[in-house]
Amino acid sequence: MPKVNLLLGLQWGDEGKGKIVDIFTAQHDIIARFQGGPNAGHTLVFNGHKHVLHTIPSGIFHENAVNIIGNGVVIDPVIFKKEIENLKPFNLALTERMVISRNAHLILPTHRLLDAASEASKGKAKIGSTLKGIGPAYMDKTGRNGLRVGDIELPNWEEKYRALAEKHLKMISHYEVQLDYDIQELEVAFFEGIETLRKFQLIDSVAYIHKALSDGKKILAEGAQGTLLDIDFGTYPFVTSSNTSAAGACTGLGVPPNQIGEVYGIMKAYTTRVGSGPFPTELFDEIGEKIAQVGNEYGSTTGRKRRCGWLDLVALKYAVQLNGVTQLLMMKGDVLSGFETLKVCTAYKYKGQEISHFPYSIDEDLVEPVYTELKGWEKDLTQIKSANEIPSTLQDYIAFIENYLGVKMTYISVGPDREQIVQLN
Repeated sequence: MPKVNLLLGLQWGDEGKGKIVDIFTAQHDIIARFQGGPNAGHTLVFNGHKHVLHTIPSGIFHENAVNIIGNGVVIDPVIFKKEIENLKPFNLALTERMVISRNAHLILPTHRLLDAASEASKGKAKIGSTLKGIGPAYMDKTGRNGLRVGDIELPNWEEKYRALAEKHLKMISHYEVQLDYDIQELEVAFFEGIETLRKFQLIDSVAYIHKALSDGKKILAEGAQGTLLDIDFGTYPFVTSSNTSAAGACTGLGVPPNQIGEVYGIMKAYTTRVGSGPFPTELFDEIGEKIAQVGNEYGSTTGRKRRCGWLDLVALKYAVQLNGVTQLLMMKGDVLSGFETLKVCTAYKYKGQEISHFPYSIDEDLVEPVYTELKGWEKDLTQIKSANEIPSTLQDYIAFIENYLGVKMTYISVGPDREQIVQLN
């Protein structure tokens, strides 16, 4: 029986997972998104078009694969409807290529209002929420109050919706912030989105996935965000509300641990972060600015400029260990072309001692990065087609990462297009 392969981000998200899922879809029969919501933005570039997906799995552009929105995902019907409409010009037969777990939870308009009220009330202590209602939706899920996709098939669906929405509105009234909203207008868009959801096949996803495995189907589980944003293992409280690590694939799809096959870990050649939270290797100088400009480091969901810094191997090793990564894939190596010297964080000075593990807190008053310097590469990588064209200094950079992490690197990306990928020997 084939196993479920995982594709995960190893940093603070935005590593380029969408591109790799798109490339790997040709080798799989099913692409299954297992956690997160429309706070994710997976960008794919091909045939002169840039596509940004938020809820829809990144295998949707291929005829050979079925795409599953798994039980661990939270779905905003309004955003989902917009995604569907954006894809209509490409004639993708969406209702045939995508199915949705009945167990996936719904994001209500009032979840988004709760998110905005909560974030506004925190003042300077904001966590950098995308304000998509993700946190409140997961809170209702764990509080056993949430509404699931399967509920829209029930005769008392609107009654269930109204009860939860009214509860949310009472909660919002307790925040000492002013929100400008028209709930009736928001609900019109929400129920239009529900009608879009109804057009798709709703499935009992655990049974569906296990039958696919017994039928010999190859499944790729697609993660959103990154390991360092995991609710349990990330830089809490500056994290997302779901398990972005490998364990999240088991709970987000109903797959047992012994059915996990390859674990593909995606990393950038440097480090980025969106929103608030600690970031030991962050650069505040012209180098950080250049990386941001050359790498087009702006959030695909929010448009916010990403914070940029040197590669942090301490954090990366933590992510590799946590996820059981079997293959590394490095993105955006081309962005670092032209730097004479590169720095890589190989340890932390933490409370007066040098450590090589990821500690409880990496706040800037506790942690100072210890760097190793490596030679950069001048060569433009964007036209590289094979491993033997890789400059020797980039080969050294890759070897240094592999040696530190104890995992082989199998692919590097040398540009945004799906064709700009090099398989290593």
